[in-house]
Amino acid sequence: MSIKVRGYAAQSDSSPLAPFEFERREVRSNDVEIDIEYCGVCHSDLHQAKNDWGWSHYPMVPGHEIVGRVRRVGAGVSKFKAGDLVGVGCMVDSCQHCHPCEQGLEQYCENGNVQTYNDTDRFGDNLPTYGGYSDTIVVTEKFVVRVPENLDTQAVAPLLCAGITTYSPLKHWNVQKGSKVAVVGLGGLGHMALKLAHAMGAETTLFTRSAGKEADALSLGADKVVLSTDEAQMQAVANYFDVIIDTVPYSHDLNPYINTLALDGALVLVGLVGDLESTLSTVPLILGRRSVAGSLIGGIAETQEMLDFCAEHGIVSDIEMIPMQAINDAYERMLKSDVKYRFVIDMASL
Repeated sequence: MSIKVRGYAAQSDSSPLAPFEFERREVRSNDVEIDIEYCGVCHSDLHQAKNDWGWSHYPMVPGHEIVGRVRRVGAGVSKFKAGDLVGVGCMVDSCQHCHPCEQGLEQYCENGNVQTYNDTDRFGDNLPTYGGYSDTIVVTEKFVVRVPENLDTQAVAPLLCAGITTYSPLKHWNVQKGSKVAVVGLGGLGHMALKLAHAMGAETTLFTRSAGKEADALSLGADKVVLSTDEAQMQAVANYFDVIIDTVPYSHDLNPYINTLALDGALVLVGLVGDLESTLSTVPLILGRRSVAGSLIGGIAETQEMLDFCAEHGIVSDIEMIPMQAINDAYERMLKSDVKYRFVIDMASL
């Protein structure tokens, strides 16, 4: 027996998303079946639907910021029961036995984690994975997280991608009270990085290329805003930051930011998937033992830790709720950065 599901799918890189009926696997011993209530809309959904990265498979049901309630569980499931509020992020399985997996870093699985959509369930039944733009999903227990009930449920969904993508590098590079953190770009990722760094006790700065973001940035937890096109403002923060979280999703020149890092500082890329077009000068790297690094989402245990941290500090995403039927308009608006700061689909609209 399989489970009949309704959703929205892209049938090609040029077709709009449209209603799509498909089947999910029957619940296995270690599976959790979830009625999806809300699904966030991530920039990577748009990139994959349009095949911008060159590895898309169709039909594709996007969505990897999923919040819902457990409908039923398999016989071997111990962590969850029917009615629990849960979440599913960017991956739904991994090999579980390589070095990263054994450390709880499933996102770096050496055999490749299984993405929530646009992938194949290599450790199960070899069927394609379909994401959260749908009414139901079935996921192995190990890749389901508990959503704290005290948070605004509809605004939790983007934490499963934008939240963990910025939380993980902040933790890895030991951001704490007194740390000096800068964030490049104020979108879905950037606004979460500001909120989280502020809650960790860091002095937090937004780098932006466009004037007029100051009020928004300060309301999100920034202590100050630096216009990165203003040489005097950039010079004033030379050798200053311990960590820079760069959330910009397109190629851009990193060199001006490197000079603002303190000794042993790190600039961490979390937004760009692909090549840097401008050459990176090694001079400021060598002279300050600075590094340019990358970071990918977070493991399941760390995702749970992030949700619990958000519950403790009352942190959720700033969202705009849309019905499923408005997804193509939402994609057009995302291309123009016309959202503050994350669209979330109300799955009741299906």
